Amino acid sequence: MTTLVSAPVAPLLDRLFAEAEAASPLSSPAFAAVSSEERQRLMRSKADYRELYAALKDFALPVSRDIGRLLYMLARATQAKAIVEFGTSFGLSTLHLASALRDNGGGRLITSEFEPSKLAIAKANLATGGLTDLVEFREGDALQTLAIDLPARIDLVLLDGAKALYGDILELVESRLRPGAVIVADNADYCPDYLEHVGSPANGYLTMPFTDDVELSIRLG
Repeated sequence: MTTLVSAPVAPLLDRLFAEAEAASPLSSPAFAAVSSEERQRLMRSKADYRELYAALKDFALPVSRDIGRLLYMLARATQAKAIVEFGTSFGLSTLHLASALRDNGGGRLITSEFEPSKLAIAKANLATGGLTDLVEFREGDALQTLAIDLPARIDLVLLDGAKALYGDILELVESRLRPGAVIVADNADYCPDYLEHVGSPANGYLTMPFTDDVELSIRLG
């Protein structure tokens, strides 16, 4: 049995996904007050995105169950030891990735989140899952938190924070991506410059839309 499908992680994930599915951002007056057009603008903005995410700070906004399972599988298949996650939220994707590290025999997962309340919840969830020892939580702007003290070789990157920053975050980690490293980007269509960069073989990537929401790329070596 793997960590992902065993207690305490499996029942914890079942509970967290159920809670996330039961809570809709539309129930937040702050979020509902933002028009659809303004949400689209904020998702694409490199300057004003904090307004949108502040309105969503009480919501998990997790990856889907299937994408969580995919993250675990990719980390296991690549025998990942060093993982970087942009956008911790409540830690559901973090639980999948840390479970893979546990089953790979250990490693280091660096995850960055700028909402302190979300990071506190994520830390509690990882502690409940018994995976805290594998995770380094970094609080603050990822353009700063992920600009220092990264592993020499990174095996997997999950981009699931402010969408407009995907290209900037990739630039921070790019020189450390090992050949065959996997990059999973959620809602990457909100960041055209990221898609343009990984879409060019001249930049050293092979990429494809894995689902309507997820772009899956590998670093060529």
